[in-house]
Amino acid sequence: MRNYSKITLSVLLMASAAFTSCSNDDDDPKPEPVKESIYVRLGGTKMVADPDNSGQMIEAGRLSFRKVVNSTVGLIVADVKANASGNLGAHFAPVLAEVGAGNTTKLAVLVDNLTDFFSFNTGGTNAVNTYSGLNMVAAHDPAKNPRMGTKSSNADYTKFVGYVGAAAVANKVEANTELYADIVAVLESLRTPIVQK
Repeated sequence: MRNYSKITLSVLLMASAAFTSCSNDDDDPKPEPVKESIYVRLGGTKMVADPDNSGQMIEAGRLSFRKVVNSTVGLIVADVKANASGNLGAHFAPVLAEVGAGNTTKLAVLVDNLTDFFSFNTGGTNAVNTYSGLNMVAAHDPAKNPRMGTKSSNADYTKFVGYVGAAAVANKVEANTELYADIVAVLESLRTPIVQK
C-alpha cells in the first residue's frame, strides 16, 4: 500500500505539473505594447499646414518641437531681460547681441538646428538628412563654438530644462504625464556632454 501511495502521488504531481504548464491563454501575461516614440506622440509624420510659412506643409511632430523651441527661446529672453546678470544671459550673449542689433538670421538657424536635433533624436525620420549642427560637447564649448558665451554648470542646465518643460506645457504637453517625463528624460540624457563646468 505504501508503494501504491508513492506511485499515485508521483503520478498526481506529474499530472499537476503538466496541467499547470499548459495554462489558458487568458492567464498568460499580455506582452507590453510598444511605446510610440516621442515624435509620434507629438504628432508624427502627419502633414499639417505650417502656420509660419503660408502655403507650406510641415510634419506635425516637427511643428510641435519647433513651437517648444520657440517658446523656450522666448522664456530665456524674458529671463535675461528680467535678470540682466543671470547665468543664461551669459550663455546666449552672442546670439542676444545679434538679435539686439536686428540680425535674427543666426537665431533662426539655431531654432532650426534645435528642432532638427530633437526631432531626429526622438523618432523623427526626416530630420536625419537635415541636422547639421555641432555635436553636444563642441556646441556648448565657447572655445569651439563662438556663439556660446560661457560653459554651463549643473544649475544652468537645470534652469534650461525647467524652461523647456514650461514651454512644453505652454504647447499642450501636460506636466505629470508619461510624454512630459519622456521629454525630460531626453534632456537629462544630454546633461553630461552639455555641463562643462
